[in-house]
Amino acid sequence: MVIPVYNDPAGVSDTLDSITQSVTQPATLEILVVDNGSTDDTRDVIRNYTQDHENVHLLVEDEIQGSYAARNKGIQHADGDVLAFIDADETVDDDWLETALQAMDEQNADYLGCNVELTLPEDTLVGRFNARTGFPVKQYLENEHYAPTCALLVRREVFEDVGTFDSRLISSGDREFGERVHEAGYEQGYAEDAVVYHPARTSFDALAKKNFRVGRGFCQKQRYYPDRFGNPGIPPTPSGDDIGDGDENDPDSTFTRLAFVFLSIAMLACRGLGYYYEFLLGEKRDDVPAPTS
Repeated sequence: MVIPVYNDPAGVSDTLDSITQSVTQPATLEILVVDNGSTDDTRDVIRNYTQDHENVHLLVEDEIQGSYAARNKGIQHADGDVLAFIDADETVDDDWLETALQAMDEQNADYLGCNVELTLPEDTLVGRFNARTGFPVKQYLENEHYAPTCALLVRREVFEDVGTFDSRLISSGDREFGERVHEAGYEQGYAEDAVVYHPARTSFDALAKKNFRVGRGFCQKQRYYPDRFGNPGIPPTPSGDDIGDGDENDPDSTFTRLAFVFLSIAMLACRGLGYYYEFLLGEKRDDVPAPTS
């Protein structure tokens, strides 16, 4: 299992607590926590877990800043035939991993997305909006052939064939990798009963920054893969409903719906700003290697 982390001691502690308590046979699970250049006490928190759990190991990726570089570091050091990826602020059901592995075998899948449920650390309007529009993993797999790296299992042979994640990308590297896997003909699956819990972003600033990164990431994909994603300068056409349905029993549902419309437009604008920021100011990263198998 590979868990990338950057400056999140509380998040990685929650995740490691959840993982180590949910695994019935700890010796069979190798947990690789990859610190991506944290400047706080994140690395010390991880070291404390390595002392208490023989199957928890600390890796460091200080050369390349980015979650995909951190995941690639984990891939390089992992020993298992199946690699599981989650994020450092998530928790899991007690039988999450066993359920996911069983689904992988039953579906004969080489690449498996899991069910991601968003939780509300605090009840804010932005948090509720994010929870409604968060991670429809099944739709991602059916329509775009990828699952987010916050809840993903991949057989090692897939990486050996198509290469690792593209660490040049600031965002959307999970989609680029998933589409590469699909184009190579590997079987992709989905495990509805394997649940991972991801905290929703509850502040406007946090959600805006995420959407800004997503916009930058799409422009980067066009820069590196124009044959697949189009030429830089022409952003993708928005698709889907990012608003969600109001609650008929909520007396403030009209206000909530209008607020969700505003937030949807605002987040789309943040993606556009990120896209054109990258288009005007970004450059190809020759210092970071392209994906290799």
